[in-house]
Amino acid sequence: MTELVQIQGHTAKAPVGIGRGDGEGSVQFHPGADVAIEGAKVFAVYGKGGIGKSTTSSNLSVAFSKLGKRVLQIGCDPKHDSTFTLTKRLMPTVIDVLETVDFHTEELRPEDFVYEGYNGVMCVEAGGPPAGTGCGGYVVGQTVKLLKEHHLLEDTDVVIFDVLGDVVCGGFAAPLQHAQRALIVTANDFDSIFAMNRIVAAIQAKAKNYEVRLGGVIANRSAATDEIDRFNEKIGLDRLAHFPDLDVIRRSRLKKSTLFEMETSPELEAVQAEYLQLAARLWAGTEPLLAEAMKDRDIFDFLGFD
Repeated sequence: MTELVQIQGHTAKAPVGIGRGDGEGSVQFHPGADVAIEGAKVFAVYGKGGIGKSTTSSNLSVAFSKLGKRVLQIGCDPKHDSTFTLTKRLMPTVIDVLETVDFHTEELRPEDFVYEGYNGVMCVEAGGPPAGTGCGGYVVGQTVKLLKEHHLLEDTDVVIFDVLGDVVCGGFAAPLQHAQRALIVTANDFDSIFAMNRIVAAIQAKAKNYEVRLGGVIANRSAATDEIDRFNEKIGLDRLAHFPDLDVIRRSRLKKSTLFEMETSPELEAVQAEYLQLAARLWAGTEPLLAEAMKDRDIFDFLGFD
């Protein structure tokens, strides 16, 4: 049973009882076939908050573009800072732009919400609803719908969703409804791997009803990967790439630049090569991983110290 609800002035269907008592517009968005992404390889990037997902996503986007692919990166964070190293600025979000035209999508032009970044990577910031109201899934759904209405996905080879934090319930899991492969960014520490385990559980739950499958793990900000590799072997994951904790990576964010624009050095060239190898591997296709998340107590014991 459904009822019509208002989400920031826009009408959507939601199950009866959802969205009451939790702020105006607090509903889930369930995309239909008309908002499915077809033709492109679609990746959703998850990981613990602050682990470097946006840095990873942006440099991976550039790596795909260096391989001659037409790339679209979609930031899914109210901070709308996923693509600023690509565009050199904070772009307006899809929700911001929609509000300016009272959610009449026919009044928008592609240049109102899609911006070209470094090496031709196309950038969109979905944004999010005001704190405590609305649903991240609705924002992602509206973004994909708007891109399809303007035929902006027809000439795209790769779509990368950069998803905030490690909250994988409700709206934050919405990109999993569009992606073929989910990638997890993690560091070689307890908190990052603990968060990765929860993300694995969420992806496997979505895989029951959607095409998405686990694609693998990207080790980031880590000198070693021993704990990541031990955990991967235990539950059935695969490490796709390793990016060490280098100062040049930190400085790239401060300079609002991708790693492919920074002054060259041997260590930077090695990182660039790793991104290009990762892009090539993902483009060639990765086998779906049938990992099984551990129970919280089990992973605590597995990673903990005596």
